[in-house]
Amino acid sequence: MILNEESAIKIAESLLQIKAIKLNPTTPFQWSSGWNSPIYCDNRKSLSYPPVRTFIRQQFVDAINEHFPNVEVIAGVATGGIAHGALVAEAMGLPFAYIRSSTKGHGMQNLIEGDIFKNQNVVVIEDLISTGGSSLKAVEALRENECNVLGMVAIFTYGFELARKNFEKSDCKLITLSDYNSMLKVAVDAEYVSKSDIESLTEWRKNPNKWAPAIQSS
Repeated sequence: MILNEESAIKIAESLLQIKAIKLNPTTPFQWSSGWNSPIYCDNRKSLSYPPVRTFIRQQFVDAINEHFPNVEVIAGVATGGIAHGALVAEAMGLPFAYIRSSTKGHGMQNLIEGDIFKNQNVVVIEDLISTGGSSLKAVEALRENECNVLGMVAIFTYGFELARKNFEKSDCKLITLSDYNSMLKVAVDAEYVSKSDIESLTEWRKNPNKWAPAIQSS
């Protein structure tokens, strides 16, 4: 679920304006999974724009205060959730740690960097939710460390049905600040894409592994 519609629209506007979100329904991007995609999202770019990153940080804080008031630790998912998580932890006066995608190959071989203790209430910060697979690995690592994961807050989600099922299966509450539907509304209203592109963009979200761009008539 999104935090609220008004802020979801504002964040989508900002991400499109700074080109953190790029749309190209006719010449798709290719993800590492091999999927063709009409959208590319890099929320790390928001860190370069102080007004955008500050608004996002405050929306994170508002979401956590509303949905997870008993939080004791903020944990970021490497790499996109680290900087945003640290900003949120600083604003809330809370400890911060982050979860690697894999253990270090040397030293202590840590998966979790920073101090999180048994039974502490943790909220996980993520920048982007696609299928939820890598994000939920971080949740699993925290639970294996005997932490109490209250839930996750992310900047943006594509809204795949697979992600919804994965979070439901993992019993992890997910709150997002913006989503694909909000972005599409802004993209059409601001003419980043045409109304004729909406059908293709909508179809991609329904079945991303089989989607192909529509052939343009000459």
